[in-house]
Amino acid sequence: MLRSLDWWTIGIYLALLTFGWISVCGASYTYGDTDIFSLSTRSGMQIVWIGTSICLGLIILLLDDRFYDTFAYIIFAVLLLLLFATIFNPHSIKGSRSWLVLGPLRLQPAEFAKFATALALAKFMSAYGYNIHKWKDFLITLGIIFVPMVFIVLQRETGSALVYTAFFLMFYREGMPGSVLFTGVAAVIYFVVGIRFEEIPLWDTPTSVGKFIVLLLVQLFTAGMVHVYCGNKRLAWLIALYCTGITGLFLLFAKYVIPFDVVWVQLILSALLIGYLLWQGLGTRIRNYYFIVLFALGSMLFFYSADYMLNHVMEPHQRVRINVLLGLDEDLKGAGYNVHQSEIAIGSGGLEGKGFLNGTQTKLKYIPEQDTDFIFCTVGEEEGFLGSAGVLLLFLSLILRLIHLAERQPFRFGRVYGYSVVSIFLFHVFINVGMVLGLTPVIGIPLPFFSYGGSSLWGFTFLLFIFLRIDAGRNLVRS
Repeated sequence: MLRSLDWWTIGIYLALLTFGWISVCGASYTYGDTDIFSLSTRSGMQIVWIGTSICLGLIILLLDDRFYDTFAYIIFAVLLLLLFATIFNPHSIKGSRSWLVLGPLRLQPAEFAKFATALALAKFMSAYGYNIHKWKDFLITLGIIFVPMVFIVLQRETGSALVYTAFFLMFYREGMPGSVLFTGVAAVIYFVVGIRFEEIPLWDTPTSVGKFIVLLLVQLFTAGMVHVYCGNKRLAWLIALYCTGITGLFLLFAKYVIPFDVVWVQLILSALLIGYLLWQGLGTRIRNYYFIVLFALGSMLFFYSADYMLNHVMEPHQRVRINVLLGLDEDLKGAGYNVHQSEIAIGSGGLEGKGFLNGTQTKLKYIPEQDTDFIFCTVGEEEGFLGSAGVLLLFLSLILRLIHLAERQPFRFGRVYGYSVVSIFLFHVFINVGMVLGLTPVIGIPLPFFSYGGSSLWGFTFLLFIFLRIDAGRNLVRS
């Protein structure tokens, strides 16, 4: 087993732990501290979490790799019970009920539920006869993901719940149609463009730029899907030309003759397009036309419900964060304060940084949560662009290595679990670094192996070392 163990990944893991501890020191250090190793300091306690994580990793490697396959459902059930019990937890920390307080120890079950959910998915998807294209199988798979998500949302921990959407990247590798992933990307585009430019008039007409662009995109995306999924290139070009041509003519009419809202013309064109595609489906008996119709209808329903969701469903602090991200509000003293200060800290680091324990923005505590969710700004300030790039390259190396390990698995269980690990790490790194740079919403998720805390560090260690143990047993001879 030791010969089969992937020591490259373990080396990257240890390097990330080392740089993570250095970053926690920089983020938590205050002028006058004499001992960064003291257990009364964050840096000292992080050494304890790192040491216990390494011990847990060794224990995981000592267990038989078949243990995780055999007890996957039991582990998942236990974590679900913990998540459910945490909903009724009387202890509220920063508005969240996601922590179990056991004397001096605080644990966040949501961090451990990630590896348990990944194991349950791997177990179910590797069962004989499973087919992701069967609705029954796919719906059960979604249920395995959505149940812990619901429990975590009820704990008022929306950020941690969103991490579970990363499993859709694994679904794509396991055969989920690309149209599903494309639909998700399209929904994000509709939301961002529609909300960001909704109040801006187009070309001095009563037409909203946001609505105009989104409806035009729906028509063009629909034309593209006709080409890809129905193989009708000529019809796709005709749809694109007719929609853009007619819309362009009415826009000129609204600009130079009678001002009116061109969006109504786009809605009529969309209705005619949907009717025509239904007629094509009936005439050719190609079912893909019906799915394209559902995509077009769903796109428009989603777009027109996005504004209602933002203003009437989301919590006020979530709404403000999205408005700040989209540039609708600035609010440098409120919701945009954290991101603004982290950008100042990263920018002040320059090319080579200010040096270890010399970051002024972090030492003066300008950035809230600077040793947890916003730990990357400490890297940027003290290590500069070169240090930040080095950390990102380390994460990239880890993710690429994990993809390599996942692809060499002889059984589907190992491959599914491996890609689940890849998806979770990729989501955490992309969103955490993105929110520190002001590129993604602030949803409060840790940076793996860098953010202070035992729960997240233990959770990521469980996630990674279970996969390393499964990979190490790939070539073992079974008696």
